[in-house]
Amino acid sequence: MDTRNLKYFLAVADAGSVTRAADHLNIAQPALSQALTRMEKDLGVKLFSRTRRGADLTAAGLAIVEDVRMSVARIDAASHRAREIGAQRAGRLTVGFASAALFAVLPRAIAALRASVPDVDLVLREMSNAEQTSALEKGEIDIGLLHTPAPVAGKMHEKLIAREQLIAVLPENFPLGANGAVSLGELAPHGLVWFPHGQLPGVRAGILSAFRQAGCAVEIVQDANRSLTVLACVAAGCGVSLLPRSVRALQFSGVRLCEISDGAALPPFELSAVWPARARTTLADRFAGLIEAYPGEKKRSVRSHG
Repeated sequence: MDTRNLKYFLAVADAGSVTRAADHLNIAQPALSQALTRMEKDLGVKLFSRTRRGADLTAAGLAIVEDVRMSVARIDAASHRAREIGAQRAGRLTVGFASAALFAVLPRAIAALRASVPDVDLVLREMSNAEQTSALEKGEIDIGLLHTPAPVAGKMHEKLIAREQLIAVLPENFPLGANGAVSLGELAPHGLVWFPHGQLPGVRAGILSAFRQAGCAVEIVQDANRSLTVLACVAAGCGVSLLPRSVRALQFSGVRLCEISDGAALPPFELSAVWPARARTTLADRFAGLIEAYPGEKKRSVRSHG
């Protein structure tokens, strides 16, 4: 049944008169009367009884008026939502993120998205790098905030958010020199708590290479697949670690953070947004545009690969 005719029916039911309803709808009275007649013919029942006072609902009309009202409201809501999604003002967005994104990037990006797209249905999933690359390839997430370089099959956009130096993560009783820093040679005997080999192989290899260049080979003594787990393991005395400078935003009992005096050869720790490249603009495109890069990265443009 035509939605317009349903709205005409409700207008007459609420006004109690075809004339008043026509005025409210800003249409000619004969056109409204014809529309109601067609509706009654389609249903095979009379919906209104015409009187000198106007138009009263019949028993059949009374039986369906609230159902029609609810149906029209739902159709209007669905139409509005469809238009909002089409204009990228609503929709569902699934975001995967590495724990490093929690320190500063993600809270600001979520706030900006909700201000820009208030009706967004946002799904957040904390995931490792390997989990995010797989989820991006399978279409299980719309955008990932992960550490790069990361191999993701398919045509993808990539936006560099941060390229940070690594700092030392130490048990709180670890002795420091007068300058408050620590050397790679001082870290090496304690062994490293680090992400599993399959998670950040390039960064892992770069760290081990930097230790070798400093003349002090180091072993990975404990795998930990989240930054918070790394911090917990260091606090428990499992070893020491290296994490991006932004980890200073956390207050974690049992650990201390300090600079590495001879860490120039250590690899940078990158955080990037990666999402599928589509022919039409998506919510992921909009979200990526709202993500603020760290100072020093603001002029880096989005690049595509795949």
